[in-house]
Amino acid sequence: MLNIKKILLPIDFPNTWLPVVHQAATLAHHFHSEIVMLHVVTAQSHAAGVPEDGPELAGWDMLAEMVRVAQKNLDQSLGPELAGLAIRRVLVKGDPAQAIVQTAQMEKADLIMMASHGYTFNHFLLGSVTAKVLDGTECPIWTGAHVQESPVQEFAIRNVLCAVDFGPRSHKTVSWAAQMAAEFGARLTLAHVTAGVELWGPGGSYVNPEWKEALVGDAAQHLAELQQDMDIKADVFIGSGDVPKILSEAAKQTKADLLVTVCYPYGGNLRTHGYAIICAVPIPVLSV
Repeated sequence: MLNIKKILLPIDFPNTWLPVVHQAATLAHHFHSEIVMLHVVTAQSHAAGVPEDGPELAGWDMLAEMVRVAQKNLDQSLGPELAGLAIRRVLVKGDPAQAIVQTAQMEKADLIMMASHGYTFNHFLLGSVTAKVLDGTECPIWTGAHVQESPVQEFAIRNVLCAVDFGPRSHKTVSWAAQMAAEFGARLTLAHVTAGVELWGPGGSYVNPEWKEALVGDAAQHLAELQQDMDIKADVFIGSGDVPKILSEAAKQTKADLLVTVCYPYGGNLRTHGYAIICAVPIPVLSV
């Protein structure tokens, strides 16, 4: 059973990515989690009105300012969503990625939820801060969808897609996906992407049917054994070729609301595609 008692939510002010805040609120309500809102104070945030130091900084109401920004963006639902939740703010100075990792460790966070793109802490978050956080913590990390979406769009988990590479952390990844699906009564799909089956030659390319049949058959057998070993039932999606592209197609075909995948520093076929997957799929990604 999932035990998400504390969610670390790094907030960039004034460039708060509201969809991930809505998603954090959804999970916090469901799991009765405490949300620790972390803001790393920078020159950019000072320019946006965050006090410099002393009592003014200590008294600065980040939550109220965030709700005000949401209302300015015609999102009236954030305030009511956050009402009743246990929310604590943490303001620190220093390197953003290091601050996130250290705060997650100090707070013993069960989950880090953060935006996946944009100018955050004066960096492109994806490939910069997120890269360092993924590399520096064992804590599962939820990254918001790498697409523009309406902040007021209702978030719900009805379909969960889990990318499986049969590596050493496959059981942990599938366990998180299965438990998340069970918590929300969602449909679970296990997806595996085999090597490409196209052959190139004079006149273009063609698919080797015997090679494809062998790869798909082997993957299907491994997925069946994995389900039997973990005593779960799930739909299966098997594709071949470009991993991010195939997983993006799988997300669309299964109408997935969440993709669960292995955290990139660990071995397996998904490791080298970690950032590209986050960029390609139009849904949040949970890296465990």
